[in-house]
Amino acid sequence: MKEYDDRRTEQRLRYYWPIWFAEDFNTALSQGQMVDISSRAAAFTCYADNGCPNYGQHLTARFSVPRYGEEGSFDMANFTRSGYVYRIDNVNNFLRRIVVQFAEPLPFRPGEQENEEAEMQQILESATV
Repeated sequence: MKEYDDRRTEQRLRYYWPIWFAEDFNTALSQGQMVDISSRAAAFTCYADNGCPNYGQHLTARFSVPRYGEEGSFDMANFTRSGYVYRIDNVNNFLRRIVVQFAEPLPFRPGEQENEEAEMQQILESATV
């Protein structure tokens, strides 16, 4: 069994939701399916055809991320981010997994929302005492 050196600085949020991307939003958009996301990068799958990006290519992507609230509720926060294709993995003959690193991070850590909510609640409680 291989051991992997996990250099991730934050947890990823795994979810499956559409993502729209193109090199330039003035051209035709391609659709993929989000696999996971952090504040600085996203991984998604797309068909291995002409619309699939190449390594190092500049991309602009439009996607939604769940923002969790009290008692398991959530809303979808919409984002548009530009960045570069950081990695490409062949899933099979028809799909590729694309990892894009954002030029500007998201304003929160999607995979660590429970921790952020707990920390925020502690801050609020200590401020009201």
